[in-house]
Amino acid sequence: MTLEPNQKSATTLRPTDLRSVRDALLDTAGTVSIAGAGTAADWAGSLEPVEAVLDTTGLTGVITHNPGDMTVSVLAGTPLRALTEELAPHGQHVSYDAARVADGATVGGLIATADAGPAALVFGSLRDLVIGVTIVLADGTVARSGGHVIKNVAGYDLAKLLHGSYGTLGVLVEVVLRLHPVPKRTATLVVDCSLSDAAEQAARVLGGQYEPAALEWVSAGAGDGQLLLRVEGTESALSARLQQLREVLGAGAQEAAEPAGERPARRAGADESAARAADPWAHHATLVRGTSDLAVLRIGALPSALPGLLADLPATTVTAGLGTGVATVSLAPEAVADAHAVVHAAGGTSVLRARPAASDAPAWGPPPSAIAVLRAVKAEFDPRGRFGPGRFAPWPLTRNEEKGSR
Repeated sequence: MTLEPNQKSATTLRPTDLRSVRDALLDTAGTVSIAGAGTAADWAGSLEPVEAVLDTTGLTGVITHNPGDMTVSVLAGTPLRALTEELAPHGQHVSYDAARVADGATVGGLIATADAGPAALVFGSLRDLVIGVTIVLADGTVARSGGHVIKNVAGYDLAKLLHGSYGTLGVLVEVVLRLHPVPKRTATLVVDCSLSDAAEQAARVLGGQYEPAALEWVSAGAGDGQLLLRVEGTESALSARLQQLREVLGAGAQEAAEPAGERPARRAGADESAARAADPWAHHATLVRGTSDLAVLRIGALPSALPGLLADLPATTVTAGLGTGVATVSLAPEAVADAHAVVHAAGGTSVLRARPAASDAPAWGPPPSAIAVLRAVKAEFDPRGRFGPGRFAPWPLTRNEEKGSR
């Protein structure tokens, strides 16, 4: 667990099961930060001082795996990387490939931060793969939805509400996930091209019956970038599909080698050209992580609007999901506020994912039209504002945060 500056003087609580999570919250009365492996500790708004840190890394392990139903129930502090290793002998996996998985990110942390990877083109984010959750609210209430429960608690879909809540609504304790078979073979085609050319290529691929597993454009800032197209399937079927895609993409489409095993956890730095040639998806993950001297902004927009939106940003590096509408860009900290405004004007959303030390770059842009709904949900789930104060600043979600923003 990595602590933020405002957590270091707080009491650390380390529960190991549902009951001890409930007891920990009942035995404390002040503000609480929910912490996992620390792979996204500085994402979103800077945490305000809290009285206690609830460390979820003791909540680990598989509760139930049903290979026939292709579902698994796990404690939320389980690293997804460890879960992948446990499922591998059964030929099953969670179809999810956010860069942080290789860094040890937990299932609960990945849900709470709404993270996703290139595989979201087909399988969506974890909000689409979670079929049940058990959470504990700030007053100790245990709430369940999905899974083996027929009716959602109070009409809420808890999994979707907690997705992207950054630890401000409740503590995820147990998660039920939908699984998929591990593909027999995977291949990636790479095309050197500009963003505008990549958008045209992507439109042709998505408009046909080619079924890409991932479709991303990446740029490290020097000249044009690369279009990455991943396909998955059986050994016999994939060769024919690759040939069809080469005909669509043109003579410049080259097949990249697919290294076996886990992709390494790396940050941008030395030997980028070697990483790019060896594994384009590892290069993609490196760009998503960013560097310590730049701010990293995650953007969501309509796929059709994304290329034009990115063209208006002073980005140093870019990864762009041309079918999902999700992009990650690195840019100077002083450009973040204007970038938020550009994204908002285009009808998109943006959140700061990393910032240099001592940077005061805003984590969020202008409040969304649904800010009243966010406040209402916060008041329903955490009326005293105990969880994650400051995570959505400068948007005031509680009365105390509203007073502090004046």
